[in-house]
This record gives sequence, structure tokens and C-alpha cells, in this order.
Amino acid sequence: MTIRLSRRRFLAATSALGLGSLTGPKVLAAENGAVDLVAQPVSHSLVGESGPASDLWGYNGAVPGPVLRMRRGETMTVRFRNELDVPSSVHWHGIRGINAMDGVAGLTQDPVPPGESFEYQVKAPDAGTYWYHAHTNSWDQVVRGLYGALIVDEPQPAFPPEADIVLILDDWRVDGEGRFDTASLGNMMDWSHGGRLGNILTVNGVTQPDIPVPSGAWLRLRLVNACNARILAIDPARIGATVIALDGQPVDPGAAATNAPIPFAPAQRMDLLVRFDKTGSVALEEVSGSPFVFTTLDVGSGTGADAAAPILPGNAIPAPDLQNAKAFDLVMEGGAMGQMGQLVYNGRVQTRVDFMQNGQVWGFNGVANMTPDPLFSVGRNETVAITIDNRTAFAHAMHTHGHHFRIVERNGTAVDEPAWRDTFLSVPGEVTRIAFVADNPGKWLFHCHMLEHAAAGMTTWFEVT
Repeated sequence: MTIRLSRRRFLAATSALGLGSLTGPKVLAAENGAVDLVAQPVSHSLVGESGPASDLWGYNGAVPGPVLRMRRGETMTVRFRNELDVPSSVHWHGIRGINAMDGVAGLTQDPVPPGESFEYQVKAPDAGTYWYHAHTNSWDQVVRGLYGALIVDEPQPAFPPEADIVLILDDWRVDGEGRFDTASLGNMMDWSHGGRLGNILTVNGVTQPDIPVPSGAWLRLRLVNACNARILAIDPARIGATVIALDGQPVDPGAAATNAPIPFAPAQRMDLLVRFDKTGSVALEEVSGSPFVFTTLDVGSGTGADAAAPILPGNAIPAPDLQNAKAFDLVMEGGAMGQMGQLVYNGRVQTRVDFMQNGQVWGFNGVANMTPDPLFSVGRNETVAITIDNRTAFAHAMHTHGHHFRIVERNGTAVDEPAWRDTFLSVPGEVTRIAFVADNPGKWLFHCHMLEHAAAGMTTWFEVT
């Protein structure tokens, strides 16, 4: 999947717009363990400071929203207020927190009406790179800008602030004048195919920003894929970097880079470790097609070389007991060029007319979207193994709420993946087995994070009693 707007066309369209430089989103400091987070309309230029403003939605007046920062083991009170004209809620993606605080409208809470507030207690058992985003009509709200980074530091932060860089990547569909294309929201072509793909790529809400970093110091680049549907590709070796964490969980440095470039699916995170010993400019590139520079690191003078690279401590996630796992199957069907089968929605087999009217064109185990009964229900601390069979013509970024899992098998062959994940990429024709200990009680969502696919049927839930 390539960025549709070529670098040459992009530069021609934006060369006069004054792209400027960027140090990153504002960090929202907690006072007495609490922060205020407000969802509201935002006027923001996606193509440079001098470019035309787009009517977006953001948190605290910005796109992306502020970086929320806490330490492992802490609980942060987030006083959320909804100043939009539609209901909304906030999900803390990748956080193995309290079920009632998960932010899933219709499952863990009612959506917060316009003008109303909700107080979230965000508990952070794991250090790492996470993010927060709207979870009411996510396909519509996230694409407009309702997201931000959530960073959970180690008890002793491994990197100083100037060497800890947050990079939130997002693709936007803009019109010929560079404004956000609201008219194409809800397009059935997007819903039934690969999802909504944009034609420009931003980092921290800005196109191709220049980000200052020091030389001689080990840097932690925290990448977040906030795209609705676009699968990016990152090759750390192009800048001499190694992967030190995936989806917030540490891995052995470089262990994930054996098959570079690395597919980087929507909602996934990737932490890179790198050091530049000379000043100058370093281009970071997306390489799913022709290499595309999405940001430039301006390496300035530093304080001298660090002696050794920091090592991230692991998080306490229980290992699955595969010998005694409870096994479940999930078959993906539907979508364009796929098998529709007898797809049931609201208790009735769908017809072609139904598909066109309700947009429910994807399904799990022959059922589209949420059902009264869970996909499965297990007791606390039982091991769960789910076999996911992708019988569609498209890739899907599958996300479990409240838990991290390991990929233990692909196409019948046991594998040893390098990290715990909360989101994995299922490609067409592949059968993948994931496993985790269901140690977090509550009702948890399990869905495709191509957000149009989720809205169009690829959403279910499971229960830990």
C-alpha cells in the first residue's frame, strides 16, 4: 500500500506554504494526579502554517491532542469534557487497565453527550508507548483528529526528555486546495475495500516537519500509526536504528528487524533506538512503495556520546499456558472480492440490498458487528488461544482490548514472535494463532483497527469473568 500523493506532487503543492519546524505535541502535566482533556472543534492546517485551515476535531484545541505522561504503576485521573455536537468517549489503547475505564461506547460505558463530562481513572501497569483516541463512531471521530500519545515511563525514565521523541503518523484525505475532505466520509468503497486512505502523511499533525535532536546521545523514537487504515512500512536500518519495543512492550534490540522493512499497521507502535554522532539532517522514510520522507531529524550539537545504550526493563505480563489453553476460532469473511457467505446482522441473513443500506459487509464467524453474546467467556487467569482465519481479500489490524498477546502460530507452524502485541496484522489467506492469559476481568472488545472495517462488521467482544 503506497502513499498515493508522490513526493514530487506533494512538494509542488506545498512549497509555498511554509512548512516550518516542530518539536512535538504539547505534554500535559498532571496536577495532583489529574488532567483535563476536552474534545472540541479545531481549525488546523494540514499542509503548513500558511496553508488553508481544515475543520477538524481535537483535544485541548490541538491535533493531535497533548501527550499524556505518567509512570508505571500510577493512576491518572482524566477529566474528559465533550464540547463537540456529537457524543464521544475516550479509549486508552494498549493499556491493560480497568474495564469500566476502557472507553468503549455501548460496551463499557455510555457515550458522553455533548456538553457533558466523564472522569476516567487510567491505571498504567506497563511502561511503554501507548495512545488514546475516540471510541464512539471511531471511523468518523479518529479520522478528524481525536487522538494523542499516552506515554508511560519506567520508574526511572530510560531517556532524558530531549532524547525521547514522539512521532504520531497519520494520513489525511484532502481536496485539491489542501483541506480535509469531509464529503468522502462514510464512502462505501472505503468500507468494503481497504478502508479510508489519505493522500498526505503528517507527523504530529504537520507535513514533513523538521525535528531537532541532539547528537551523541541515544535517542528513543516513539512511532505511533494513527491512520484509519493505511499500513505503513518502516526500515530502521536505513538510519542505523534498531527496534526496542513494539506496542509498548520491550524486545531485544534489533530482534524485530530481521525481515525489514517492518509492516506498521494502524494502531501499532514501534520504538526505535538510534544515535547520531555527527550533526546534519537525517530523513525518516516510509518505504511501502518508493521511499517517502515523512520527517527530517535535524541533528544538532550534543553533550557527548553516551557510554552504553539504555536497556528497557520488561513488563510483568503472564506467559500463556498453551498446553491447557481454551481454544477458539475466528473466521474473517466479507468485503469486496471476498466470500460473503450467509452473513447475519441483527439476527437476519443479509441480502445484497441490505449490504447497500446498512454497510455491514464484513463478519466474524458469519456474523456482522456486535452481538448480545460474547465470542467467548472464560474465567480469570485462564489461557486463551484464538485461531484467526483471514478469508478476505484484504489485510486487517486485529486489536484486543485489555490484554497483550503473543503470536504463537502462523499457517500451522509454530513461531516465536519477539514481543507482546495488542494489535497484529492479519494478511489475506493467512491463519494466525494468538494466545494470552485472560487476567483482566470485564467485557473487552476484539476488532479490526481498520476503522471502516470495524464499523462495517469486524467487531466482536469477549468476557473474562
